[in-house]
Amino acid sequence: MSISNEDMKILLKSQQGELDAVLMYNALADVVKDEKDAEAFRQLAAEEGHHAAVFKGLTEQTLKPKKTLATIVPLLYKILGKKKLYPIIAKGEYGTVNTYAPVAEKFPEIENIKNDEHRHGDIVNGLLDGSK
Repeated sequence: MSISNEDMKILLKSQQGELDAVLMYNALADVVKDEKDAEAFRQLAAEEGHHAAVFKGLTEQTLKPKKTLATIVPLLYKILGKKKLYPIIAKGEYGTVNTYAPVAEKFPEIENIKNDEHRHGDIVNGLLDGSK
């Protein structure tokens, strides 16, 4: 199946975002005070890694994760604390749902990823109210 240039741009950007999120969530897991939060972030990192693999299957390109978020987000955690940072992370996850929407219609495997991203936002928000 041939992929349009426009779709390929979205797929590559998405693949990069998923790879970067793996590093970010693992870095965050290493600095958070709450063990339950750390466990949740490690699980999210694993899922984001799976998502990156799905995108790689579509793009057939190997990308390298960028460490920017993995450097900045743990610092923000220390500066802002979880009550301010987690809603920002959740908002990012929810925003990804909209980014994936145009390609999810053409690539059914992305529909599951889109649903996962929404669930990730719920999980991160859930860490604030103590529920999971």
